[in-house]
Amino acid sequence: MLDSYNRNINYLRISVTDRCNLRCRYCMPAEGIEWIDHSHILSFEEIIEVAEEAVSLGVDKIRLTGGEPLVRKGIVDLVKMIASIPGVKDLGMTTNGQLLEKYAFPLAEAGLNRVNVSLDTLDAKNYKYLSRGGNIKKVFKGLEAARNAGLDPIKINCVINPSGDRNERQELIDFCNENNYKLRFIRQMSLEDGSFYPVEGGEGGICKICNRIRLTANGDIKPCLFSEDGFNVREYGARNAILKAVGAKPLSGKKNKVNQFYNIVG
Repeated sequence: MLDSYNRNINYLRISVTDRCNLRCRYCMPAEGIEWIDHSHILSFEEIIEVAEEAVSLGVDKIRLTGGEPLVRKGIVDLVKMIASIPGVKDLGMTTNGQLLEKYAFPLAEAGLNRVNVSLDTLDAKNYKYLSRGGNIKKVFKGLEAARNAGLDPIKINCVINPSGDRNERQELIDFCNENNYKLRFIRQMSLEDGSFYPVEGGEGGICKICNRIRLTANGDIKPCLFSEDGFNVREYGARNAILKAVGAKPLSGKKNKVNQFYNIVG
């Protein structure tokens, strides 16, 4: 699929839930979150319909996100269904790693190719603070399980603040080099202010080569993270919603005051 700026849209990010088992300070408030009603969350059958239509239109790369995708009941079954769609060449998942030790092998057996794991520090106390209660030991065990399961490459997503500790940043670089993980530094962004930056070590945030669309947990196909546009698959049908989103894809991101990172496939 080509958008109006001749970019080839071949990447679909799918949010399977807006729920998460952490409350990272840069992503979610500690409390008072307005969850999507369960009746509005797409079923697996609806997700598969969108994925199949997207692949028929040229998508060959799919990533599952959330919230935290591993808290969605039956996630291994969903991975297996997506992996079985002819034309899917790259199936990945972004996770905080808290449940990865349990799921790494079943996910790999179901057809998952690789994982991105969120890890903003190697310090256990700081990790617990940033994630509001996360256990860094679970992340390390999850990474080991992912490696043993053959999920490759393993990428580490580190959200950074420009005023952050550079020593911690270097520790992460050394950790990833020692373990053959691919490290991506992601500067803290703001949907409401429209502040976003290129990802260090990745291709995200570079609008001129953006090749992705996003499916939210409640069925909106969004052309851009920093766009308030969305085309619901229940209203338009999967194929039409995809085509409308591609047609509405902006040259560059602007602002988004109607979504939050945790419910928009960040």
